[in-house]
Amino acid sequence: MNDLRIMFKKCSKYAVVPSYARLGDAACDLHSTEDVTIGPGERVLVGTGLKVAIPMGFEGQIRPRSGNAWKRGLTVINTPGTIDSGYRGEIKIALVNLSRTTAAIKRGDAIAQMKFSQVFTGHFIETEYLDETERGEGGFGHTDKSE
Repeated sequence: MNDLRIMFKKCSKYAVVPSYARLGDAACDLHSTEDVTIGPGERVLVGTGLKVAIPMGFEGQIRPRSGNAWKRGLTVINTPGTIDSGYRGEIKIALVNLSRTTAAIKRGDAIAQMKFSQVFTGHFIETEYLDETERGEGGFGHTDKSE
């Protein structure tokens, strides 16, 4: 198992230190520092009370918690959201309620997960020709046989 040291700072007295539910889990839980009510179709930005220093060459990916998504219809709007290594502000989670009922989040509730991934920088080279592939220019739904 590869370990990555992530320095963090609490910016709220209600911040919960990120933790992994089980050994070997890919992502750690992030928790709300506030009580929030989210109506059907509504979006909110929820604070975690945490600032992090992610090492250069890595990113933190913010993802929904599967239980919240399935049971409550709560998901992260821009998933996966990216926390760049240079960002030092509070981690806030952009949630949306996709259910037909109002959802309540309590201070301390796990609201999202953060996974760390290595970052590779692309170097773009302009060319007149690209290699041919079986897919070619087939876009959205190009493999759907039902139509």
